[in-house]
Amino acid sequence: MTALVTGASSGIGRAFAVELARRGTDLVVVARRRDRLEELAKELSDVNVEVLAADLSDADQLAVVEARLTDPERPIDLLVNNAGFGTAGPFHELPIGREDEEIRLNVLALVRLTRAALPSMVARGQGGVVNLSSVSGEQPLPGWATYAASKAFVTSFSRAIAAELKGSGVKVLNVLPGFTRTEFQDHGNFGQHFIPGPVWMTAEQVARKSLKALDRGRSELVPGIQYRFVALMTRLSPWPLTRLVLRGATRKMW
Repeated sequence: MTALVTGASSGIGRAFAVELARRGTDLVVVARRRDRLEELAKELSDVNVEVLAADLSDADQLAVVEARLTDPERPIDLLVNNAGFGTAGPFHELPIGREDEEIRLNVLALVRLTRAALPSMVARGQGGVVNLSSVSGEQPLPGWATYAASKAFVTSFSRAIAAELKGSGVKVLNVLPGFTRTEFQDHGNFGQHFIPGPVWMTAEQVARKSLKALDRGRSELVPGIQYRFVALMTRLSPWPLTRLVLRGATRKMW
């Protein structure tokens, strides 16, 4: 098997690469930071690791990764769409260029890479796609408007194509993590000190649970019992009530 993992230089993407290598899976690792990818390749010397440095929010660089996914001589068996970032704060105060980049990475790149990977997988009657969404996409989220909306798209998109591909031999798994200790919070300027320790998960936990869920043929996973409860309550609660709760809670974090 060969897996292509985006956002593999740190956090959940790196954890996926490490766990897949432990299983004996060859890798194509994708991220902006070539130096980190090369360090990862050296660490995972028991499998073949191809380094592909690319900024997926850039159309030309995204096309290079799409071309790798469609290369008939080097088929990809598993695509892990992990790359993404979030912004925090009142939407009208945030730089529009950064919001545009967020949508291009979290939404457009994921759609294009999935579209590039699926035809050959369907033709072979096997393969898999793992899309990293978030429990934050289960309801509109004041202070994280663009991020939550982008993850709502990922969830809806993943559920739809999972249904389309049922019986094809190709698995699609939508993963909705909660707070996970990565560099994500630093880049997004989130007030993570307001979040109690027991709430956090590790990137390794998310990756390991996700791959087990994929093995079992599941189409959706909320890692962690605490987040399964949060997701359930969020889905059941009416938006006016949720808005009152979330607006006060998230204000402390931006």
